[in-house]
Amino acid sequence: MKTVRAFNETKKTPVAENVRVADGIWSRFLGLMGRRELAEDGGLLLAPCSSVHTVFMRFPIDVVFLDRDDRAVKIVRAMKPYQTALGGGEKKALELPAGTAGRLGLEPGDQLRFTAQA
Repeated sequence: MKTVRAFNETKKTPVAENVRVADGIWSRFLGLMGRRELAEDGGLLLAPCSSVHTVFMRFPIDVVFLDRDDRAVKIVRAMKPYQTALGGGEKKALELPAGTAGRLGLEPGDQLRFTAQA
């Protein structure tokens, strides 16, 4: 699975160094199910994606819904296992460890950039 870095262009701050890209039907379906945790510098970028669920997950996550230009549109903080969140037609979702969005000051309107790892 491809891995990218996430950077907040608006605030000029890194978001996550090790973001796995789930862009196939099975990788999007499996997502983070069955994992025990998500590393502090990790994340999962689901594309395309307009909603997420945390069924069969063991830990809470922050979810950043992105438009086609990778601008944050909606942020769901500390989404607990066995919940669902709708993005309202957004194109991608970035799943991060719970508390990351608050710690980094991520807000709707922030422009994110994803770059390939070297």
